Amino acid sequence: MTKKQWIADGLLLLTAAIWGFAFVSQKVGAAYVGAFTYNGIRFTLGGLVLWPVIAVLDRKNPPSREVCRETLLLGIPAGLILGTAAALQQIGVAYTSAGKAGFLTGLYVVLVPVFGFLFLRQKLRLPAIAGMLLAAGGIYLLSVTEALTIGRGDLLVLIAAVLFAVHILYIDRVAGRVHALRLSSVQFLVTGLASLAIALFTEPFSAAAILSALPAILYGGFLSVGVAYTLQVVAQKDAHPAHAAILLSMESVFGAIGGALLLHERMGLRGVVGCAMMLIAILLSQKE
Repeated sequence: MTKKQWIADGLLLLTAAIWGFAFVSQKVGAAYVGAFTYNGIRFTLGGLVLWPVIAVLDRKNPPSREVCRETLLLGIPAGLILGTAAALQQIGVAYTSAGKAGFLTGLYVVLVPVFGFLFLRQKLRLPAIAGMLLAAGGIYLLSVTEALTIGRGDLLVLIAAVLFAVHILYIDRVAGRVHALRLSSVQFLVTGLASLAIALFTEPFSAAAILSALPAILYGGFLSVGVAYTLQVVAQKDAHPAHAAILLSMESVFGAIGGALLLHERMGLRGVVGCAMMLIAILLSQKE
């Protein structure tokens, strides 16, 4: 590999680490503020973080009114899908561990090719099918008890993973029509502002609680949403697509590491085997 590719792979691994440890910040934030308050502030911050980068781009190539209008029209549905997924995930994280949430969220990597086949007539490869079956087994070991019941938190995170897969397919269909950073900023702001609007009517406001959750909110907003996404865009210009997919899928592993190191979470043998199956499923689904 070239030096640029090594640097790109390093940035992608850093991105995966930031996203993985974000599950810890979500768990911490959930202890102080409601899901919509947490997501509202962090996604609004994340959208605003991208503005300086966009301003530099606009100096070189100012967008027309038509481009701005199309970006807005495409970004609003993206933000609503993302906001719903993020809300379910954040609510679910409060009732499950950061490690389990990371692996269950990673299921979206397996679901994307499956949904592409079912709804967009995209070719479904054998590794994706094998990954889907392994993921199903991993989910069973991670989340389903011997009484064949699934915890509320795990179920909400699973539904969120389905919506994250839908969001990725939507972005894949529209991203080529507008600049990626502008589209991201719009969708983040839509997610953030919509979440704040819901929070005003459904969650108690407490400045003290927000202040207590501020480190987790800042991590989620500036690092997880703003910085990590920018690193991903920069790195994927030079990284091999297969390398990028595999490295970003390590988000699940970093989520489990973060939960163990910072929150002292522990998994039994059943959970460890389930996590291993999920990780193999994620890697298999990205095999060319």
